[in-house]
Amino acid sequence: MSNPLLLENMFRLNGRIALVTGGGTGIGWMIAEGLAVNGAKVYITGRRKVVLENAAKKFAEQNKGKGSVVPLVMDVTDKESILAGQKVVQANEGALHILVNNAGISGPLTPWFNDTSAPQHKDADTLGQALFDSASYSDWSYVFGVNTFSVHFMTTAFLGLLAKGSDDEKLYTSCIINLTSLSGNIKLAQNQFAYNATKAAATHLTKMFATELALKKIPVRVNSVAPGVYESEMTYPHIPPEEVDKIGKPVVPIPAHRAGRPEELAGTVIYLVSPAGCYTNGQEIIVDGGYTAVNPAVR
Repeated sequence: MSNPLLLENMFRLNGRIALVTGGGTGIGWMIAEGLAVNGAKVYITGRRKVVLENAAKKFAEQNKGKGSVVPLVMDVTDKESILAGQKVVQANEGALHILVNNAGISGPLTPWFNDTSAPQHKDADTLGQALFDSASYSDWSYVFGVNTFSVHFMTTAFLGLLAKGSDDEKLYTSCIINLTSLSGNIKLAQNQFAYNATKAAATHLTKMFATELALKKIPVRVNSVAPGVYESEMTYPHIPPEEVDKIGKPVVPIPAHRAGRPEELAGTVIYLVSPAGCYTNGQEIIVDGGYTAVNPAVR
């Protein structure tokens, strides 16, 4: 038998079936590509069919003999759409080993909030009114729907398939990865109260699901990965080092003095979903270049 301590065994993904929401671009694509290039079959979901198909086609052209990427149109804010996607995976695969809940949106923003010379900071009444008027209940509900509610509904819809995936190999357990954010771990608003609150809630959902599934003896692990400042379609497509702190809005500059790289994020996910990570459950790994090490954080 091959030595289990060999890298090819510890981080083996051959034959694994994965699904990454919001997987056609940005951080989702970083993760999907990382899983697929190492041997997994990865379903990437999103609402834009052309984007998904282009990503899958590009991967196939550049990575012959590796894993594969399969486009699957899905709206994570619609239960019927989620169930339709679940039925596709069930019919094609019969099981799922890896679920990455990555789909997310930013906003609503208050771009003036950190500028204390802005007129909105005239006094407490003015500041309160400006914040009150900056967003509606529907604005907050929409961000929570994509960033938080979808984590619950995706997890529950695919739970049965994930449990079946754990039956494929002794000592292996399927894994859910929730993409949260450093923004859910810091005590700063970063001009986006709603977004940061959604990510904090997603972190807590991770811990609740991990605990409850373990107590119910369901063999599915749940962890989260909290990225710091990364280039992505949702936020910034290119981040030079001199712009990192402007974007991340820390009190103390980010120690790494740069944005994160795709391999640093994908590598963290690969660890958690591979045999090397099978003893890790209910944890959140923050991959932020030291942001939360030097800025006000909740832990």
